Amino acid sequence: CLVWAPRDESRDYSAPVNFISAGLRKPAAEEEVEDDSDEDDEKPIKQEELPKEVVPKKLKTGGNFKPSQKGFAGGNKSFMDFGSWERHTKGIGQKLLQKMGYVPGRGLGKNAQGIISPIEAKQRKGKGAVGAYGSERTSQSLQDFPVVDSEEEAEEAFQKDLSQWRKDPNGGKKKPKYSYKTVEELKAKGRIGKQLSAPPKELSQVKVIDMTGREQKVYYSYSQIGHKHNIPDDSPQQPLGKDSKPQGFALPELEHNLQLLIDITEQEIIQNDRQLQYERDMVINLTHEIQKISEVLTHEETAIGNLSKVLEMVEECERRMMPNCSNPLTLDECAKIFGTLQDKYYEEYRMSDRVDLAVAIVFPLMKDYFKNWDPLKDCTYGTDVIAKWKTLLENDQLLSLSGQDLTTDAFHRLMWEIWMPYVRNIITQWQPRNCGPMVDFLDSWVHVIPVWVLDNILDQLIFPKLQKEVENWNPLTDTVPIHSWIHPWLPLMQARLEPLYSPIRNKLANALQKWHPSDSSAKLILQPWKDVFTPGSWEAFMVKNIVPKLGMCLHELVINPHQQHMDAFYWVVDWAGMISVSSLVGLLEKHFFPKWLQVLCSWLSNSPNYEEITKWYLGWKSMFSDQVLAHPSIKEKFNEALDIMNRAVSSSVGGYMQPGARENIAYLTHTERRKDFQYEAMQERREAENMAQRGIGMAASSVPMNFKDLIQTKAEEHNIVFMPVIGKRHEGKQLYTFGRIVIYIDRGVVFVQGEKTWVPTSLQSLIDMAK
Repeated sequence: CLVWAPRDESRDYSAPVNFISAGLRKPAAEEEVEDDSDEDDEKPIKQEELPKEVVPKKLKTGGNFKPSQKGFAGGNKSFMDFGSWERHTKGIGQKLLQKMGYVPGRGLGKNAQGIISPIEAKQRKGKGAVGAYGSERTSQSLQDFPVVDSEEEAEEAFQKDLSQWRKDPNGGKKKPKYSYKTVEELKAKGRIGKQLSAPPKELSQVKVIDMTGREQKVYYSYSQIGHKHNIPDDSPQQPLGKDSKPQGFALPELEHNLQLLIDITEQEIIQNDRQLQYERDMVINLTHEIQKISEVLTHEETAIGNLSKVLEMVEECERRMMPNCSNPLTLDECAKIFGTLQDKYYEEYRMSDRVDLAVAIVFPLMKDYFKNWDPLKDCTYGTDVIAKWKTLLENDQLLSLSGQDLTTDAFHRLMWEIWMPYVRNIITQWQPRNCGPMVDFLDSWVHVIPVWVLDNILDQLIFPKLQKEVENWNPLTDTVPIHSWIHPWLPLMQARLEPLYSPIRNKLANALQKWHPSDSSAKLILQPWKDVFTPGSWEAFMVKNIVPKLGMCLHELVINPHQQHMDAFYWVVDWAGMISVSSLVGLLEKHFFPKWLQVLCSWLSNSPNYEEITKWYLGWKSMFSDQVLAHPSIKEKFNEALDIMNRAVSSSVGGYMQPGARENIAYLTHTERRKDFQYEAMQERREAENMAQRGIGMAASSVPMNFKDLIQTKAEEHNIVFMPVIGKRHEGKQLYTFGRIVIYIDRGVVFVQGEKTWVPTSLQSLIDMAK
């Protein structure tokens, strides 16, 4: 409890305010006397001189607190009046202090030491938690309360004091402690050390200089450092300390020798354990090796037995192949023997040299079998026998190879050396115009003979004969058409006949120089070649040799409604399936329709009979096929004829007009144009159905995404070139070539270049114009 001191006139009250512990302030004279006594009391007092009830065990008090002082400076009398002012209150403060262990007349604190100076505050450096910036104790706190020993040190001191009653805690004789190692521990240590201490090869021969001792030592591997012994040091012994006792028995050499013997024994135990483990592993390995060797031995014995049986069968065949043998070997029996070898002794049969075996046994029998064979008379002779030997002799590893390998495949060698000479001999005597027997012969053998053998026959034997015969062929004098002895070779030779087509076209072109369309034999000769020649070469041949003759024939045609001769027209129309639609339309536009429209105009100007004109118009239109009538140019010409007839019936005002003529012509015009519209709608429907059928099963990526892709798809279907014109545009739109036509696309509409302007057209009309 702190109280305020009364005022004293002899003191300097300008000094800072000072507080004293409880009680009344003494007069100045008594304070001076007490100050002197305090100076004497501040001398260090030994702990042993203090009574035990005052001195604590764990806490040392400091400052001006005197443990021997049991009362305050004011005397015992002042304690009677301490806190007397609480009589005017409920006295809660005194009661709380007494509950906390306060004894009247003594100071506060654990040891009743109290404090004189007020509690000082220390500001932290930052906003961290308590102790975040180190100790927060003030200098006054460190002065009054020195650092207390830890709990472990206090416990240790307590145990030391507790054992002070014993007679001699350190003087008694201690029982020695022994360390034992079992054999199992040594073995485990040896196994671990073997795994961990095995030095790498590159570090096993490293020179190491040891300078840890008094002398420099050189080692030649790291393992030597790990196995070096602790040799006793020769340095003088250190002086004994105050508390240490001299050793009664100290022999470092003997201890070293004993330790060395122990280490050697441990190493021997570890080495013996490793050797034992090695021997056990060796026994296991030898056991597995014995099992493997026994399996190999069993397999070898089986193989030896099978080889012995195979050798017996081969020797039996050789014996029966001798000239004077009473039971000679036949081809069927030989095939059975080879079949037995393949079925029962497949591994030995594969490992054996089948080529040499077949050459020695099969080849002589096969040569005797084919000695009287004529391939053109009996083309299927021997196919079954050769097919059987193909399964017996052909090398499985070479089935996927089409190349020639006579050294490793017995069947290929058999076909080349035995079968091929007969075929080569018969082909040299064969006439190419008699192609039937030779084609039948190769067709019956194509699935049996090797591919490279067939290629050799066609390229080296058949084609030179055909080429020579084509050179000698004359289409004007030969009665046998060339396609009758060339086309049968198409399934076998296919593209190999391409070199023959060019000389054939040249010979046909020369023969057509003096040809007239009235001669129908030219069509009979040319028609079989339409599907053989490529579309481009066929069209070029027609345009060069046939179309000019047909144009000349149409040019000579006389159109007479009263007496019409149709022979020339029939000669031209008869070639409709041979020449392209575009070529035929070009001929009609140039040589037929100008004369036809002129005749119509002259007829209408002479008071005609419109019923006859209608029949005449419909009769000529019926002469053309639907494919020709669907062409835009032909439609345009017939529509022009209808317009001429309509103008004729409309312009006859005031003159004589046949009753019903105007209505008949109007009806004809309406009917014809409705037919054209229906035909176009039907064509578009068919085209849509065809596209739908072709679209089944196709990927979504192949569906045209825009109108340009649709045009490109149509061009590919009709073999028409569709490509952009580089650097050419019309009103910002890219120009394209569709065949020979220049077009551009604008908002899904195709515009075709006309004479003066760009004309919109349908896709089907564009395809017809391009063809």
